[in-house]
Amino acid sequence: MGRVEGKVALISGGARGMGAAHARALAAEGAKVVIGDILDADGAKLADELGSDTARFVRLDVTQSQDWQTAVQCAVEEFGSLNVVVNNAGIAKYNTLENFDVAAWQQVLDVNLTGTMLGMHAAVAPMKSAGGGSIINISSVEGIRGTAGLHGYVASKWAVRGLAKAAAVELAPHNIRINSVLPGLIRTRMTIAIPDDSLQIPLGRGAKSAEVSTAVVFLASDESSYMTGADLVIDGGLSVGIPHKG
Repeated sequence: MGRVEGKVALISGGARGMGAAHARALAAEGAKVVIGDILDADGAKLADELGSDTARFVRLDVTQSQDWQTAVQCAVEEFGSLNVVVNNAGIAKYNTLENFDVAAWQQVLDVNLTGTMLGMHAAVAPMKSAGGGSIINISSVEGIRGTAGLHGYVASKWAVRGLAKAAAVELAPHNIRINSVLPGLIRTRMTIAIPDDSLQIPLGRGAKSAEVSTAVVFLASDESSYMTGADLVIDGGLSVGIPHKG
């Protein structure tokens, strides 16, 4: 308990799924959390669950710079500072390259890549004022490999990793650390219908959201004070190789 005591965290896409798990995990370890999302009802419900002393909900469309400024302002005004940003919001759209849809491609890049960049941009000034901070970008195992039909998602998640590395070099003198988390298959409402025995994952199952949140708490905490520009892969061995089933 208390691993992030006294820190204030802003989480995009924080109303449900992995984002909600990150909010709960950070709050359980002592952080104040601002939950940013376009899902108003879910976000407000989670903030109520965590309590008014711990959490706030703010509407956040990650593609809108003004929404980011409002969310950052909420963190600073309500809790006094901003120490952690978790760029968790993301979407995926499937299509073959032959049937490429430029509008869908652009939407994925707008949310996954530009949304992450805008979150990083909004965090710099308040983190400088706080004497440093930790920015955690949620990339994906698709940020180190390729999957047919997920062209926009794969491209954006590779780019999120590169963006983190460039910013890590730039912001290190200000004690602002930027790292990426690369989850594999996570058990959320999007993947619940996929049976475990169909997965080519060495550990034989998808991950619980809370298993990714452990990495988020670590990177948010001072335990990771000498880490920046790093990639933390949490994929059950998916990127290592295909298991041979007996």
